[in-house]
Amino acid sequence: MNELACDAILFDLDGVLIDSSACIARNWKIWAEPHSIDVAAIMKVAHGVRSMETIQQVAPHLDAQAEAERLTALEVADTDGVIAMPGAHALLSALPAHAWTIVTSGGAALARARLAAVGLPVPAQMVTADDVAQGKPAPEPYLLGAQRLGIAPERLLVVEDAPAGIQAGRSAGIRVLGIASTHTRSELLESGVTAVVDRLIDLCVCNAADRYGFIVQMVQ
Repeated sequence: MNELACDAILFDLDGVLIDSSACIARNWKIWAEPHSIDVAAIMKVAHGVRSMETIQQVAPHLDAQAEAERLTALEVADTDGVIAMPGAHALLSALPAHAWTIVTSGGAALARARLAAVGLPVPAQMVTADDVAQGKPAPEPYLLGAQRLGIAPERLLVVEDAPAGIQAGRSAGIRVLGIASTHTRSELLESGVTAVVDRLIDLCVCNAADRYGFIVQMVQ
């Protein structure tokens, strides 16, 4: 499969449009050390999931909401090493403003800080951890993204890098295109993606000649 037609795209943020992996690991380590929690155990479950839900899993004895707020404050103040994924600026520039948004497991302040750090636009209809009762892998974030864009799920495309996000998109009834930036192609395929590419820069968009708004083309 070398192309997918859709009316709009819902992008995950970290691992898709930006690379914040070093920053994420650094701040989880800062948070974990006073609690004597193994950072490696955190990183096994944290990707693509809200911080509060990660803390509930690795440290159920703590006040997850309060601890997530402390972690978020660290992350908002620290964008050192956060970079845009190759191809992110060009891909977003090729899309009309109404035809894309971001659905992220981070909070609004964190998403805005990281987007500003790399010079990417903040979409008007962005969905963040602050907007939902249940984060990924629940479908709520992507269903809300579809609602805010005013487009039926079956006419959308999710772009994700993590199994939790893939499950969220699929559960929302949306096709998912995987980017093998933080997980292997086989892991993404096992999670149920419709198609997978190695890098964001392997994607481009063009006008569709049929009933959809445009076509996402993949360089395999």
